Amino acid sequence: MAGEGAGGSTVPAHPFPVRPASSTSAVRFAVVGNPGSRRVELFRAAVVAAGSPVPEVVAWRDVVRGTDGAGPAPGTLVRIDSPGEDAEVDRLLRGDALGEGFAPARVEGGAAWFARFTAALRQVTARAAERGCPVLADAAEIAVMFDKRRTHAVLSAAGVPVPPALDQGGRPIEGWEDLRERLAAAGMTRAFVKPAHGSSASGVTAVEIGPRGRARATTSAELAAGPDGSPVLFNSLKVRRYTEEVDLRALFGALARDPSHVERWLPKAAQAGRAADLRVVVTAGRPTHAVVRTSRHPMTNLHLGGARGDLDAVRALAGPAWRDALETCERVAALFPRSLSIGVDLLPATGWRRYAVGEVNAFGDLLPRLTGLPGSGAEGLDTYGAFIAAARHAPAAGTSVSATARTGTALAGTPLRGTATTSPSTVSPPGAAPLPAAHAATPPTGIHP
Repeated sequence: MAGEGAGGSTVPAHPFPVRPASSTSAVRFAVVGNPGSRRVELFRAAVVAAGSPVPEVVAWRDVVRGTDGAGPAPGTLVRIDSPGEDAEVDRLLRGDALGEGFAPARVEGGAAWFARFTAALRQVTARAAERGCPVLADAAEIAVMFDKRRTHAVLSAAGVPVPPALDQGGRPIEGWEDLRERLAAAGMTRAFVKPAHGSSASGVTAVEIGPRGRARATTSAELAAGPDGSPVLFNSLKVRRYTEEVDLRALFGALARDPSHVERWLPKAAQAGRAADLRVVVTAGRPTHAVVRTSRHPMTNLHLGGARGDLDAVRALAGPAWRDALETCERVAALFPRSLSIGVDLLPATGWRRYAVGEVNAFGDLLPRLTGLPGSGAEGLDTYGAFIAAARHAPAAGTSVSATARTGTALAGTPLRGTATTSPSTVSPPGAAPLPAAHAATPPTGIHP
């Protein structure tokens, strides 16, 4: 929707250096994804529209199974896309953890999913490197983005504004009573409890504790009985509220089977009487697309009934703070320099003048028909078109994409230039603080605000 790509941005124009289709027909792409999915089909259409051959699809099911030869053809530029929305892949990634109770809509099993997904990710990117294929994302960075605890630690250490997090002290939340006690000790009466490895708001629960101790949990997770009669959770498109103690114990008991990230629930700005936040897509270090998401409940995800809001109105209310918001997104992208595109969830405070970062998404660009921000260089391009335009300036075969060659802020707008590096988990952009231990394989234990 063209209106949603408008914002009257004060960002100076530094267009992506899009080459004519006739000169780019030799550029070949591959995508690691689920054949036939919305993501793959939208990417395929954008690649063809840009004048390149139909991209090869490397199926996640083959990668996860370890099928011989599962990997991109030599010399292709490789996009890593989400393994979600495929029941077979989901079963391969977390089915054993749920046993007979497996169902695609189940919430639990995130830790098993994460372990197998990151192992498969390392495998396919290693195979791409062997075949001389530049990968337009980094396995180590994606692993951080899929662990909310580690993402929060990386952002906080770099001085990016984030909601204060509950320090779990290396002792995971054990259930409702434990959570309630810790929230009280931290002085948090309103908090979000998020599965550490979840996505699409799966299992995310907003908790409110009143002055008389009455509690309310708002979530899209639906309580049900498992094969053995114990409480289990299913994702639902309906957001519901739980207030009875028996339900709260069942809900948080089920959530406690996987690690969680708990953070203060910050009051957010509103638009037309609805809570609002922003998804900003950053491509090659520059904020290129943004959408306002509004909702009548705490979760603004569009698939949960959220609606796209008016970005022009947000920009007008934010005034000079709009540029600050975009620069915050640049700072976030600079912490993930080897990933060509990320999605940043911005939480605006009341008045639209201050912003915190809620999450960073490795696959946050599924925003059909949304065109680029004015002055971003991606005007007239959707998120996939902007990705392809930037990818054409990826490094030569045999190296990995890197943003470390950018100079100044990303909005100063040098084209993406790749540089070969050997240690993706320790790369920092010029002038940035070194990445903390959160980028290591083991999650940090004491995560502080």
